[in-house]
Amino acid sequence: MSDFLALHRTGDPLLLPNAWDLASAAALVQAGFAAIGTTSLGVAAAHGLPDGTGRARAQTVALTRRLRGLRCPVTVDIEAGFSEDPAEVAALAVELAQLGAVGINIEDGRPQGTLADPGHQAELIAAVKQSAPGLFVNARVDTYWSGMDAVPAGTVARAARYLAAGADGIFVPGPDRDDHIRELVAAIAAPVNILFLPHKHTLARLTELGVRRISTGSLLFRVALRAAVDAAVAIRDNRDITVDPPSYTEVERLTGSVRIEA
Repeated sequence: MSDFLALHRTGDPLLLPNAWDLASAAALVQAGFAAIGTTSLGVAAAHGLPDGTGRARAQTVALTRRLRGLRCPVTVDIEAGFSEDPAEVAALAVELAQLGAVGINIEDGRPQGTLADPGHQAELIAAVKQSAPGLFVNARVDTYWSGMDAVPAGTVARAARYLAAGADGIFVPGPDRDDHIRELVAAIAAPVNILFLPHKHTLARLTELGVRRISTGSLLFRVALRAAVDAAVAIRDNRDITVDPPSYTEVERLTGSVRIEA
């Protein structure tokens, strides 16, 4: 974990792109990114499943196994842990660590925009750290994302409980005000991860605010969907497509370079 933790630097944050399959992950590694995360929406949606409902556990594990051959650290989004049972969440963490994951992202958001009891969420985190101490646990605090407590104080209080339980970093998706982000960074005694929001954030500004990890979440998956549909519509409408896609051979070479274990 130490090498991955070292990527979370003040003034030079980890920009973590999130992949949804082997091809997207391999392409991001080829582009030079230091680490790769997975996106729970991308993984779930690619398999026809809803995100955030705990139904994509098998698909998440299968993708982690495929990504083991990447030449960079991989951290895995496990939604809320795919269970409310600390022992089951801990067992999943052990399995992912054995498959090569260096970290996990676990959220305290629950269906219908609700939030988990922070005490119970801390139990899940503690169980993970006890069973898989080498995993970097990025504890996601969904106070802003859910809109239930979109102020720094409530977020900081939850973050403190998760850090006391053993979390290594705090992920806060949703804040877009500089003063809120600055306050979160100052008050949370761990690397703060912010979700990149197009038209609201820039890498340079988040760096100035002291953010140490910046994730793209489901953004790249959604951009890929739009680009694919736009290309199909352009062909239908007798227009040129506006992207320069990799060749068939390039994709074959890209994915073929990754060793996949059964």
